[in-house]
Amino acid sequence: MRKYAKNINLILGSLILFVFLGMMVVSFFYTPYDVNSMDIPNKLQEPSSKHIFGTDEFGRDIFSRILKGSQTAFIVGALTVTIGVFFGVLIGGIAGYVGGWIDEIFMRFMDALMAFPGIILALMLVAVFGPGIINTSIALGIIAIPSIARVTRSGFVQQKEAEYVTASKLIGVQSYKIMFKHILPNISSQIIVAASIAFAIAMLAEAALSYLGLGVQPPDPSWGRMLKDAQAYLIASPWYTYAPGGAITLLVLGLYLLSNAIRDMMDPRSNS
Repeated sequence: MRKYAKNINLILGSLILFVFLGMMVVSFFYTPYDVNSMDIPNKLQEPSSKHIFGTDEFGRDIFSRILKGSQTAFIVGALTVTIGVFFGVLIGGIAGYVGGWIDEIFMRFMDALMAFPGIILALMLVAVFGPGIINTSIALGIIAIPSIARVTRSGFVQQKEAEYVTASKLIGVQSYKIMFKHILPNISSQIIVAASIAFAIAMLAEAALSYLGLGVQPPDPSWGRMLKDAQAYLIASPWYTYAPGGAITLLVLGLYLLSNAIRDMMDPRSNS
């Protein structure tokens, strides 16, 4: 039963992710309508063969904006994970391998960052440095560092006493090579799972920031911003909320299913 659930998670998660990746790729070359072209006489139109998700309060095609908004979601997620993984692995690897007072200083600093609620810290950083894709990604990347650093540190602490590490030290292999050429590949599965979760969290946080007006700025499409704009028309035009809300929910669900499947595949106990 556990193996069946693992396969279902992998299939569903991969399918959802590939669909949204396909949407993002297509949106670079084609959208049914200009995402910023207004058509006031046709505002808040119900879903139809002409506008499959309907139109917004400015008559813009919602489906086209959902396609274009996938770029924002993946760009922010990718930049966030890149920042989080780079600094998280560096800090966690050094802390776990060296240990001692360096470990204490690095990890207490990470604990201090984790003590702040993530969205509050992101709000503060974006409010200070200004909204936009880059600043939003940097703020969310900083938030992602502590969790990835702790996962990396845990892996390094477990692996640094292994026989292959001891043998490498005896033959004079330099410490940085042991850390990043020997230990790091052996804990890569844990980092991949942490990164995929960070990606999903980043997308939710970006949607929340855009919902609050501090993320991606108009007229660039953002699912969170679309959801905020749709709130005023929730009763009269409920379909307006379905597309951005469904896109956020499905993509985050797909990422979590995929991360769970990767974790189970990499865990030897899951095969027993």
